[in-house]
Amino acid sequence: MSKRIIECVPNFSEGRDKEVINRIVASIEAAAPVRVLDVDPGEATNRTVVTFVGEPEAVVEAAFAGVKCAAELIDMRKHKGAHPRMGATDVLPLIPVSGITLAECAELARTLAKRIAEELHIPIYCYEAAAFTPQRKNLAVCREGEYEGLPERFATADKAPDFGARPFDEGVARTGATAVGARDFLIAVNFNLNTTSTRRANAIAFDVREKGRPQREGNPIVGKVVKDADGEPVMIPGTLKSTKAIGWFIEEYGIAQVSMNLTDIGVTPLHVAFDEVCRKADARGVRVTGTEIVGLVPKRALLEAGRYFLHKQHRSTGISEQEIIRIAVKSMGLDDLKPFNPKEKVIEYMLEDKAQNRLVDMTCRGFAEETASESPAPGGGSISAYMGALGAALGAMVANLSSHKAGWDDRWEEFSEWAERGQTLLAELLHLVDEDTEAFNRIMAVFAMPKSTDEEKAARSAALQEATLYATQVPLRTMKAAVEVFEVVKAMAEQGNPNSVSDAGVGALAARSAVLGARLNVRINAAGLKDRAMADALTAEADSIAARAEALERDVLKIVEEKIG
Repeated sequence: MSKRIIECVPNFSEGRDKEVINRIVASIEAAAPVRVLDVDPGEATNRTVVTFVGEPEAVVEAAFAGVKCAAELIDMRKHKGAHPRMGATDVLPLIPVSGITLAECAELARTLAKRIAEELHIPIYCYEAAAFTPQRKNLAVCREGEYEGLPERFATADKAPDFGARPFDEGVARTGATAVGARDFLIAVNFNLNTTSTRRANAIAFDVREKGRPQREGNPIVGKVVKDADGEPVMIPGTLKSTKAIGWFIEEYGIAQVSMNLTDIGVTPLHVAFDEVCRKADARGVRVTGTEIVGLVPKRALLEAGRYFLHKQHRSTGISEQEIIRIAVKSMGLDDLKPFNPKEKVIEYMLEDKAQNRLVDMTCRGFAEETASESPAPGGGSISAYMGALGAALGAMVANLSSHKAGWDDRWEEFSEWAERGQTLLAELLHLVDEDTEAFNRIMAVFAMPKSTDEEKAARSAALQEATLYATQVPLRTMKAAVEVFEVVKAMAEQGNPNSVSDAGVGALAARSAVLGARLNVRINAAGLKDRAMADALTAEADSIAARAEALERDVLKIVEEKIG
């Protein structure tokens, strides 16, 4: 299960006073464990856009702190700038990155909006996915008339804020109002063209963007614009929903680009936009030479793209995450203008704890030597999980070799699915390598707890039982994952590339060792549980899985021996 991560991009109505900006950013960082990715002040707009990410609860807390600080430091009565605005914190969107839906972000946004209104006395409009009415999905509707129009709007019932509605008073005059909402992740992307013509780039942009182009009488370029009964231009929609685009010439690169915002990557993913721009460019005698992502991108956008292009090539998608992303980078030419480093462009990778010393990040030699050291961890539990991971890896390997075998082209998808299954088990078992060591460390941490008083002894005893239960459950999870490896290796022994049948056999041996090794850890930790009914249930389940693994190993090895001999 992927970690729950959301992004928040508040826009504060101060872009000139660095001290004020720094204090707002500091308040965000101090409030909760979030990571500020970007601070972008604009002098002409007198506005600063701050981008930070983290787990949902932390982001919401940090966002509240930022709004509070901005309300204390920014006086809207003195604000002047080129950008539309209505409050010290003008807009505050929550954006799902991974492990959380847009609907869940919308509920978080509404809860945050209510809290800001009640505790900070700032009127709030809810917009985009958090809107209470269809009209207020549009930010422009919420911000109509800007700050100067707030007195009139507050006096009109159907234009009043969603939370904190009251007559325009001294407090509102200072803070203004804020729009709090939830929206999908917006990807800003430029498609590089082998032309210097802005006209051609614009034509392609109008072909694809949702808004499209005005309908004209006669000549489609210079003819009179057709208008509807209200005098508004009649538009010919483009082919891509949830996109905005324009063409321009970039002096720095000496090429024209189609510059696009993907406002809902669930509707129009990055790879779909790329293919469609390529198609429309080709129809106009132009070629897309590469792609430039502006800012950051969620990992899922690149993984979806990589799998899409692999699928088009009839290649297995059951390969590593890094390799899938590499395919996406090469397929869309993300490194056309400059090197594309996923560690600096993918949000999830930027959030990784660089200081974390994970066993699975060590070299093979380093892991073996760490195991051989006098430290009790990693021990048998981590080694069992790693053996299971190697079994899954061998199953995925045979599936990938089979998918790419000459003469088996019509079976690539069948083997791709098996390879994906192997990759899923591989990821789970690699996670359990470090999880087992973490379980051991939790028990060690309990022994460091004080035990001078009866209360301390009771707390220590309860904590020890909790840590021991966890240390029993982790190797049981390893057993459950490792036994599923047999399904993959058995299928590969039976149906896979016959030249790799021995690899499937070794995968079965590794999976059995993982199951039986983890069982020993279940038993030794269950012995320390006071709840004997729970302990007996856990060991009984472990015994059942172990028996199943031994039977499955015999089945796979029988197939392997028959194929070899």
